[in-house]
This record gives sequence, C-alpha cells and structure tokens, in this order.
Amino acid sequence: MAELLALAALVIGLLMLVTWVISIVVDDVSIVDIVWGLGFVVATGAGYVSPVVDAATDRALLVLVLVSIWGTRLTVYLARRNLGKGEDRRYQQMRKKSPDSFWITSLYKVFGLQAVLMWVVAVPAIVSQASDSPLYWLDYVGAGVWLIGFTFEAVGDFQLARFKARPDSKGKVMDRGLWRFTRHPNYFGDFCVWWGIYLIAAAGGAWWTVFSPIVMTALLMRYSGAGLLEKTITKRRPDYEHYMRTTNAFFPGPPKTTH
Repeated sequence: MAELLALAALVIGLLMLVTWVISIVVDDVSIVDIVWGLGFVVATGAGYVSPVVDAATDRALLVLVLVSIWGTRLTVYLARRNLGKGEDRRYQQMRKKSPDSFWITSLYKVFGLQAVLMWVVAVPAIVSQASDSPLYWLDYVGAGVWLIGFTFEAVGDFQLARFKARPDSKGKVMDRGLWRFTRHPNYFGDFCVWWGIYLIAAAGGAWWTVFSPIVMTALLMRYSGAGLLEKTITKRRPDYEHYMRTTNAFFPGPPKTTH
C-alpha cells in the first residue's frame, strides 16, 4: 500500500511539473485547473496497472472506472470552457503581487499545492487498488452516492454553460434547474463523488482514509469552492444577494420564501 501511495505521489508530481512548464510557455497558470481531474485518473490508473498489485479486483476496477468517468468529463468540460479565455482572475491577482517572480513561485504556490491536495483527496481511490476483498453492499451504496454526485455536477455544469451562452445572461444569476435548489450543484456533486469513492474504499477496509473526503469537503465549502466564489460574486452580480436569501448554500433543498 505504501508503494501505491508513493507511486501516485510520483505520477501526480510529474504531471504537475510538466503542466507548470507548459504554463510558463503559454503564460497562463489557469491550465492547472484543467489537469485537476486528469490527475486523479492518472494516479488511480497507475495503481491499477502497477506490478505492486498482484491482481486487480472488482473493487479496484470499479473505482478506476468511476474516477475515470468523473475526471475525464471534468477535464473536457474545463478545457472547453477555459482554453482561449485568458488567465483566471484568481491567478491574475497572484501574478500582480509578484509579476517578475511568479513564474517560479507558482511552482509551489499553485502547482505544488494542488499536487499535495490532489494526492490527499485521491488516497481512498489509490489504496482501493490494493483491496483483495469481494464487493458487498457498502460498495453499491458508495457507487450510488457517486452517481448522485456525478449527476449533480454534470447537469449543473451543463445548465450553467447553456445559461452563460445566452447573450442576455451577462451580470445575471443562474437560478433555474438544479441551481434553484442549491447555489452550487456542481460543488455539491463533487462532494458526493468523493464521499462515494470513500465508501467504496472503506468497504475494502480503508476506513482510515476518511480524512480525504473531509479535506475535499473543506475545500469545496470554505476554502476554494463555494466560500471563495461568494466572497466576490455579489460585486459582479448584484442580484446574487437575493439569490443567497432564497436558495440553499450547498446542500439541495426547496427554495426559501422571503417576506
């Protein structure tokens, strides 16, 4: 198991190093977001084909398939959304603080940090590749939670992309479809995806990896997902304050009424 974790760390590190070099060439750190999902696929796949594992089990294959579907969709979606649109405002602000040295500091402030977080979140998927017990009911519960999450994330992203493609959507708030029940269906979906992967890993005995979905939950709800987005979005979309009063922040629920 230690060998699998080390292999995953090496693969993720190499992926992020290559991505960093490319970011220098294209002068755009935003590409790190595109490879986020891909990194999980590569790390899990490396474990699946690794000679460290004697024989891949049904659980290992199940996790690989689920992670690959999730990661591939996310990578394609972000590539189509971001490529050619310029550097994300988050990274532009970081670049402005140290324009002359950002090319090197981004190696650890952006790519190194995301590599560490990726490895931490991926631990359940990685260790599941060494599981040698058969599938049982908890695996199917985990797959069900993953399916709920994947649906929320994929449908939420699709609905938002279609909304933003409308000429009259600039400055307006998306409050239809899944976005009527939660302000962040895509982040809620990500939350379910990784708790689902954890349940499958736990079914194979890796209960101790619970720190991984907890870290992902903290990222999504407070530090880099919903929490970070809502610090500035009201400045760009004035109607968002009303949306916040009438719509659940993270977990889906019926719309609220205001008086």
